Amino acid sequence: MMNKDKKKIYIEEMKNFFNKTSSVFVTHYQGLTVKQIDTLRNEMRKHGILFKITKNRITKLALEGSKFKKLENLFSGPTAVAFSEDAITSAKILTKFAKTNSHLKIIGGIMEDEPLSVEDVEKIATLPTLNEARAKIVGILTAPAQKIMSILLAPGSKIAILAHAKSKKT
Repeated sequence: MMNKDKKKIYIEEMKNFFNKTSSVFVTHYQGLTVKQIDTLRNEMRKHGILFKITKNRITKLALEGSKFKKLENLFSGPTAVAFSEDAITSAKILTKFAKTNSHLKIIGGIMEDEPLSVEDVEKIATLPTLNEARAKIVGILTAPAQKIMSILLAPGSKIAILAHAKSKKT
């Protein structure tokens, strides 16, 4: 049982987490071992994501006045929350972990001001991360240049064949 001072500190701590983050995912962890929870926490920590087991009643008090107030109805049972600036990475890690550990249940979440269902979280998990998207864009932009370079670096006979083929088309 927490005394009043500890409750106030906990509420302020949770308010800070809610105010500093852009996405929150709520899970139920009943049945997971401490080792499994630690494994999940460590994986999330590598990506700058905080995974915290919460006290529901007190967390609901911390949600008052925050942009995540819509999550209030998700806090029942053994609840843990993932706080992240990168919703896609967070969703990927939770979804992957839930597939291998049936005791972790994703309940829902919120990204910016948009509430997310379990299905929404699973869809977000399939999106490319920011770095993956950047790599794809760079690949698309460099592909034409690589084709031109391969033509220019080809032996003279190949260029002559290509020029001859082009002249027949016109």
